[in-house]
Amino acid sequence: MTQENLAEKAGLSAHMVNDIEGCRTWVSDKTLVKLCSALQIDSYRLLMPLKLTDTDIAKTVIADVGVDLQKIRKDINSSLDNALKSCGLKG
Repeated sequence: MTQENLAEKAGLSAHMVNDIEGCRTWVSDKTLVKLCSALQIDSYRLLMPLKLTDTDIAKTVIADVGVDLQKIRKDINSSLDNALKSCGLKG
């Protein structure tokens, strides 16, 4: 992704993204949220050390998958409940 693409997706100027990447400006919490949303990642991922062991990476992946599975399970249960209610099988 180019800086221009990221800037557009995040609602920031390309100059701001360039300054952030070049360590010429500090990122506010609001800007961090915009960047993470544009990148479709959790904010903690931007704060992780660059050098991680395979074990650290595996732990992070497992934690992310666990969170995703919880969200999927909740969505499925909600959809199932709605389907049962619409059929009159659940009150």
